Amino acid sequence: MISFQTSKQGLGVGAVVLACGFLALSVLPGSAQSVMPPANATMDDIQRFCTNIADPARDQRYLLQKQDLEKLQMQVDERIKTLEARKAEYQDWLTRRDEFMKRAEVGIIDIYKNMKPDAAAPQLEKINPMLAAAIVMKLPPKQSSLIFSEMAPDKVAAIASIMASAADPTTSKDPS
Repeated sequence: MISFQTSKQGLGVGAVVLACGFLALSVLPGSAQSVMPPANATMDDIQRFCTNIADPARDQRYLLQKQDLEKLQMQVDERIKTLEARKAEYQDWLTRRDEFMKRAEVGIIDIYKNMKPDAAAPQLEKINPMLAAAIVMKLPPKQSSLIFSEMAPDKVAAIASIMASAADPTTSKDPS
């Protein structure tokens, strides 16, 4: 327990210790007090003071900016890793999908090859014209013409237009 003496001598020593403590705290680097130029300083003294504290302040600012940039770089690196993992997943999915589509395409073409034209025509009218054109292009020409003769003229025109665009090398990817 701390006890305070009330005599003049005890109070004087305590005041000196307290004053020395405040003085020591004020001159230590990192103290809470800011360094101020003396009140009776000239403009040259003030200019020198400002110049002397500008470099450390700039260095501190650069250090903080560097730390911020390093944090941002780490975040960007994490995001890149995440995106690369997603890209690999997507590539795998796309490969499996393409393999499936190739197998399905062969099966669908075989189905339409074995269908009678009057049965295939209504089916092809109901599906996407791009898909219908792809199917009809892979059928023998005689069977394709028989299927077209069973279809509505507007549907045949749309499918034939897509087929003609697909055969034209100067056409863009979107034949519609």
